[in-house]
Amino acid sequence: MKLEKIINESVAQTGDDHFSSSAITPLKADAFKKTDAEKILLIQKHFEAILDTLGMDLTDDSLKGTPLRVAKMYVNEIFGGLHPDKKPVASTFKNSYKYGEMLVEKNITLYSTCEHHLLPIVGKAHVAYISNGTVVGLSKMNRIVEYYATRPQVQERLTLQIVQELQTTLGTKDVACVIDAKHLCVNSRGISDVASSTVTSEFGGAFKSEDKKREFLDYIQLDTTF
Repeated sequence: MKLEKIINESVAQTGDDHFSSSAITPLKADAFKKTDAEKILLIQKHFEAILDTLGMDLTDDSLKGTPLRVAKMYVNEIFGGLHPDKKPVASTFKNSYKYGEMLVEKNITLYSTCEHHLLPIVGKAHVAYISNGTVVGLSKMNRIVEYYATRPQVQERLTLQIVQELQTTLGTKDVACVIDAKHLCVNSRGISDVASSTVTSEFGGAFKSEDKKREFLDYIQLDTTF
């Protein structure tokens, strides 16, 4: 009963609130001291212990490879964006054609993981910028979204990180991002509200003006189904 009371008090204190203290992903100073291979072996052992504690039979053909599969998935895939070596190189080009209106890339597929329950976040990101003389390849916008999404996240931080990265890459404040996503920690557990989604936005520079903000949001609403 004492252990149950401690667990209940801990849950009551933290709750399900999606709070975040910073736009920077919280990492330890020695986060990359271990190699990826070392991390995979350690995570494998931890997952073996978790499944064993849950009472699962790890000698079963279906389960015996699960700890290693999960460990490799964590390090190489869904949390791969933690490693700075995997940061995409966003090549920029001179805006030689003098395009002066906003460029919008909408409906960028987004898969991330909620850092509070380690459950999936699935949605769409819509990103725009106005060139001040520099443009970036379209696919690089997708890769920036993917890089910051593939780590334990909160949606507010993810939105900020995408905007800040593009602002740095393009050398302009005129960047905006809207994310609309479903959080399985809300949809599949807890309140179990399968219909709700979460929308976050960040508007920089010219996008803070009502006319540019409205233009961007109108572009997002365009029916571009092919």
